[in-house]
Amino acid sequence: MSDVKQQRVTVIGGGLAGTECAYQLARRGVPVVLREMKPHKRSPAHKSDTLAELVCSNSLRSDNPESAIGLLHAELRALGSLVLSSADLHRVPAGDALAVEREGFSREITTRLVSGAGVELVGGEVERLPEDGVVVVATGPLTSEALTADLERHVGTKLYFYDSIAPILSGDSIDMDIAFRQSRYGKGGGDDYLNLPMTKDEYYRFVNEVKAGQKVVPHSFEEPKYFEGCLPIEVMAERGDDTLAYGPMKPVGLKDPRTGTDPYAVVQLRMEDRAGTAWNMVGFQTRLTWGEQKRIFSTCIPGLQNAEFLRMGQIHRNTFIDSPRLLAEDLSLKTERRVFFAGQVTGVEGYVESAACGYLVALAVHARLTGTAFVAPPATTALGSLYRHLTGEAHPPDHPHQPTNVIYGLFPPLSGRMKKADKRAAYSARAKQDLAAWLPLAGVVAQTEGQTSA
Repeated sequence: MSDVKQQRVTVIGGGLAGTECAYQLARRGVPVVLREMKPHKRSPAHKSDTLAELVCSNSLRSDNPESAIGLLHAELRALGSLVLSSADLHRVPAGDALAVEREGFSREITTRLVSGAGVELVGGEVERLPEDGVVVVATGPLTSEALTADLERHVGTKLYFYDSIAPILSGDSIDMDIAFRQSRYGKGGGDDYLNLPMTKDEYYRFVNEVKAGQKVVPHSFEEPKYFEGCLPIEVMAERGDDTLAYGPMKPVGLKDPRTGTDPYAVVQLRMEDRAGTAWNMVGFQTRLTWGEQKRIFSTCIPGLQNAEFLRMGQIHRNTFIDSPRLLAEDLSLKTERRVFFAGQVTGVEGYVESAACGYLVALAVHARLTGTAFVAPPATTALGSLYRHLTGEAHPPDHPHQPTNVIYGLFPPLSGRMKKADKRAAYSARAKQDLAAWLPLAGVVAQTEGQTSA
C-alpha cells in the first residue's frame, strides 16, 4: 500500500464539491492543495471571499429522510460530511427543509478546512490543468473561460443549461400588515415562512406583467436550455397562466389568519438568516431585467410596495460534461486517468448532490493513491443513485446526459407491490440497510448521532 502522505492532490474549485473532496482527503492523511480563484477573480454569481459560497438559494431542500434529498442528507451525516455538519450548525427555520444562514455556513467550512484539516489554500485563477499529479476538477457550473478552453482538449465541447437566482429582500421593507407567518400544513416550527397572499385578480395581473416584462436575452448563438427543477418564473408563466399557481405560488396548506380564507396564490419568503433581516423569494428565480423585477414585484405583489432588494434575480450559463461517455468507474477521465471530476460540472444538480459527488471522488482518489479498489456505493442508496446517474446506469442507452437532482427515479425499483404512500419509506429503509453494509467496504467509519466530522 502506498504512503498517501507523499502524494499531493490538487483540487480546483472551492465550492461545495471541492471543499468536501479536499476535506475528506485531508482527513485521510492526503496532502491537499485547494485552488480557488477568489478573491482575485469572481464569476458573475459570486459575491463573498469565503469558500462554499451559496450563490442561489440558502436551502438544501427537504430534510425528511423519506424524501430522496433528505435520504442523501442522512447518508452524508453518517459519512461525516463537512457540508452537512456545517449546515446543521448554521440552520435557520424553514419548515421541514434544511436551510442555512449562508455567511456563517461558508465561514464554518472555510475555517474547518484550512485551520482544522490543514488544507493548503492557494488563491488565483487556474487557466490550465497542472501537468502532473492527481487533479480533481470541481470548478462547478461556472468554470472560467480559460480553464474551460483547456478542459476542452480532454472532454470536447462542454454541454450547458441556464440556471437562475431568486431575489433576496430586506426584512424590514416587507409590509407585515399584509404578510403572515405560516409553514405549509404547519411543518417545522409552524411559522417558518412569510407568505404574501394574492387574490385571483392580483395573481393574473402579476402573471400578465411577468410575461410582458423585459427579459435578459441570451446571446444569439446560445440556445436557451433550462433545468426543469429550477425554471425561471417567466418560463413557467409562458407555459400557462395557472402554472405558477400550481408551482412555487401554490396556496395549498396555507390559510390567511387575518381573513380566515385560502389565498388564490401566495409568494413565500424564506429566512436567509436567523434574525430574519433578509428573506429569499422562494421559487422566484428569474431572467427579468433588474429594473423590471423591482417594478413588477413591487407593484404587483401585495406587501412588497416598499421592498428593498438586497440581491436581484440573475441568470447564468451552467456548463457540464458528458460524464457517462467521458468518465471511468472511479470518476476519472478515461483518457487522462490522473484527472477526476466532481460536483455540478459532472451533471449532478444541487448543493447537496455536489457535496456528495465530491465525497465519492475523495474515496476514489484515496483508493487510487493507496492502490486499493474503489468500491462504489450500493445502487439502492442515495449516493449510489447519483453514481448511477454519472455512469449512465440509471438511464436507457440512448438517454442524453442532463443535470438532475437526486430523485427516486434514479434508484433501482423496489421489489414486490406496495401502496404508493409506502414506497418512500421502503426506499429509505432499504437504503439505510445497504449503506451500513457498504461503509466498512469503503473504509468509512460511520458517524453516530451528535458527532461531527471536525
